[in-house]
Amino acid sequence: MSINTMSIKDIAVVELEGSIDSATAPDVQKEVLSATENQIKVILDMNKVTYLSSAGLRMLLLVYRQIKARNGNIALVGLSEEIKDVMSNTGFIKFFVIADTIDDGVNVLAKQGGG
Repeated sequence: MSINTMSIKDIAVVELEGSIDSATAPDVQKEVLSATENQIKVILDMNKVTYLSSAGLRMLLLVYRQIKARNGNIALVGLSEEIKDVMSNTGFIKFFVIADTIDDGVNVLAKQGGG
């Protein structure tokens, strides 16, 4: 699992690469929360995520809750059809702003206030 972060405007962009499963989810959660500690607008770039297990879904929900607790908002970009289907079927997709590209995610979050 690889994680890279950058900032676009006032939005933290976290690029995730690899599988998010029971072995990697705790570390991914820790790194994402650390990288977005003071941010209220966050994009998780999931273009290079090859697999998302139930532990990965749980991690996304925990990250969502942390960001929402500080009146923030989070967008997921680049979801594969498979991951999008799993998130739709489990109801997780309703918690997130979903965008096709980072630019789309930035535009949506930039139009929103604190969250």
